[in-house]
Amino acid sequence: MNKKNSKAISNRFLGLFFNHNNKGQGFSLNVIIVAVLALIILVVLALIFTGKIAIFQEGTGEAKTELSTIKVAYGPCHPGASVESTFRSEYSAASKLENIQEVNTAKAEARRA
Repeated sequence: MNKKNSKAISNRFLGLFFNHNNKGQGFSLNVIIVAVLALIILVVLALIFTGKIAIFQEGTGEAKTELSTIKVAYGPCHPGASVESTFRSEYSAASKLENIQEVNTAKAEARRA
């Protein structure tokens, strides 16, 4: 092989890795569209999860209020932390289902403890 052929081969090889063409250096339209769609999807997901978290906190707040009301009625006798935790979770689940009977059952169990 002569020097001219070896230089041409090396230029082709390097051309695969280093594109010396200065045209088209920016982002393609497809990349921009995909990036915008991904951003929109992330914003929608953030709004969905933030809304769900707010609903969860609202239900937990109602359970804490009800538990405080029941604690006042206890007087010096209070249930343990595990019973309170169970009450909160059952009350929140029952509130989500909007089932008054389940809420009353959870209240009765908390009063028995």
